[in-house]
Amino acid sequence: MNTRFVGMLVCAGLAWCLLSASAFYSYQWGLPAWVPTPVEPANNPMSMAKVELGRHLFYDKRLSADQTMSCASCHHQDKAFTDGLSVATGISGEKGARSAMSLANVAYLPVLTWSNPNLTALEMQALIPIFGEHPVEMGMAGKEKELFARLQADTRYRELFSKAFPAEARQGADALYSLSTVTKALASFQRSLLSFDSPYDRYQYGGKKDAISVSAKRGEALFFGEKMECYHCHGGFNFTDNIQHSKLPLAERGFHNTGLFNIDGKGAYPKNNPGIKELTGDPDDEGKFRTPSLRNVALTAPYMHDGSIPTLEAVIREHYAIAGHAAKSGKGPSPMRSSLIAGFEVSPQEVNDLVAFLNSLTDESFVNNPKHSDPVSYTHLTLPTKA
Repeated sequence: MNTRFVGMLVCAGLAWCLLSASAFYSYQWGLPAWVPTPVEPANNPMSMAKVELGRHLFYDKRLSADQTMSCASCHHQDKAFTDGLSVATGISGEKGARSAMSLANVAYLPVLTWSNPNLTALEMQALIPIFGEHPVEMGMAGKEKELFARLQADTRYRELFSKAFPAEARQGADALYSLSTVTKALASFQRSLLSFDSPYDRYQYGGKKDAISVSAKRGEALFFGEKMECYHCHGGFNFTDNIQHSKLPLAERGFHNTGLFNIDGKGAYPKNNPGIKELTGDPDDEGKFRTPSLRNVALTAPYMHDGSIPTLEAVIREHYAIAGHAAKSGKGPSPMRSSLIAGFEVSPQEVNDLVAFLNSLTDESFVNNPKHSDPVSYTHLTLPTKA
């Protein structure tokens, strides 16, 4: 046989093997057919090894200065990865200005926090709670080497890091244990937190007409109707107007002023919490915050960016129905609020129906999925903490 032809066959075979291996090892999102896949960063493609490493890191309290706090301290699985507090609190007891946001379906979000339109990558966002100083959350600023020493000392992490980042493992410990690998692993785990199995999903997309109650069906009509206009900001498969996915050419972003405050009669918000105006400097951005997803919303109380409204019933009756909570103040509704926040009359039955619909967005399989749970109860290594 012609040696050149044999060579071509060998090359073709190798190429096929590489393509097959790539397909075999590509990440499987496990999504229902009606959900598009998330966008994967080119510099951090998903892998099961990264997700597993990220899960260990997410629950590991050694990522905080005094080893008392992990990412999971503010993001509890049973609360759809929120914490049930009005605002987040760091290791020193310092409170932040805003509540911890849910991580459910964070892979589909083009912006990641309440009020920073520039924070678009989970890899970058992971640095803020660990190393941020205003406020201090996990308190590791300036202690990067100490963090990496803690991780290297754990034999379990040696295997997890090497599997997740084989190229870096070949370069040595400094490349393997780095801000890049830690944040990429944390981001990968967070992107794996997918929630699409609520009773409403089974009703709307699975053809199970008895999956939600009659009350919830009435609430659905209210939610998608023009009277309450909820769907304008909380539409789409993730119930938010902030969305990106593989079938969407451009990401969509939504920041809105819902009329929560009107301190001066001109629409002012607290000076330490003015929304995206803090970064943009634009007076028209006063009080504008990112629209959160309503998936699992029944588990994520208290509500609003500052956790100031305790229940869903209160959100409806004491905020949206009166054209914004500020309307209860002596200065009246905020003139800066969105035109969609016009107020509406609502009966007790309608409130109950709308809450029943919102409850139907709770995904019990998500909050009980062992793949998202703490993989191990860590016993802290007795490592010295540098002053």
